[in-house]
Amino acid sequence: MALRLDGKALAKTLELRLQSQIQSASQSAGRPPGLAVLRVGDDPASAVYVANKEKACARIGVESYGAHIPADASAEQVLEAIHALNDNPRVDGILLQLPLPQGLDETPLLAAINPEKDADGLHTLNLGRLLKGEQGPRSCTPAGVMAMLRSADIDPAGRRAVVVGRSILVGQPMALMLQAANATVTIAHSRTGDLAALTRQADILVVAAGRPEMLGAEHVSPSTVVVDVGIHRRPEGGLCGDVKAAELEPIAAALSPVPGGVGPMTVTMLLVNTVVAWCRRHGVDHDLADLII
Repeated sequence: MALRLDGKALAKTLELRLQSQIQSASQSAGRPPGLAVLRVGDDPASAVYVANKEKACARIGVESYGAHIPADASAEQVLEAIHALNDNPRVDGILLQLPLPQGLDETPLLAAINPEKDADGLHTLNLGRLLKGEQGPRSCTPAGVMAMLRSADIDPAGRRAVVVGRSILVGQPMALMLQAANATVTIAHSRTGDLAALTRQADILVVAAGRPEMLGAEHVSPSTVVVDVGIHRRPEGGLCGDVKAAELEPIAAALSPVPGGVGPMTVTMLLVNTVVAWCRRHGVDHDLADLII
């Protein structure tokens, strides 16, 4: 059976580290870290995600400065809220919860966030820093995947990695992080021919296709480490990922569960970005270097 890549358990361990870091540095900094999650509209899934992030903040001692803007708000109103958070000296991290209501373009809104407060690592400058190997906040989901691999003593160096999905949220930064860890990386997508032949060659397979149970037993070999980034609600109830977990579990070398795999780590890396930004702003030493890609 596949080794279980337990993101939920790892997230709890890392939260304790972050809590300790905050407790040890709060006096020097003069205040705790602050994270602002900006939610626009009433998307039910977004409401759940934001509530989970706020609970995580409370657990480790990060102050929440979230705001909920009505769905009919104009781009100018959202920009005004972002600029106010940029100027707030108690806010170290800002996250614009996606997706946005129809009619709002996320690109200029994400670009308006101060790059040093970009808790989600999606600002153009920070994606460029990732490309060049420079210091800066990293995209949370792929950074969480890298932390999971390290925790399981899975070293990408010298291995062949295949990333299924090429979004700017996950696929592209995931490929860059694996490449920086000295893996040989291939990005696959909807137009990739004979996907199964490609993925069977992977030592590390990260699936971020956004399609429920897209990959099955024919897509992996016994040596494959599979990280399932997807999460979907089945019509009949329950959750699933982008892979057919029941088929892959007897075959793959390792597999992340859905739920309880990548999802909790995404939230944790959001906290990591916020705490590291707080430490940097106040010139405080931290012991989180192993979590910064």
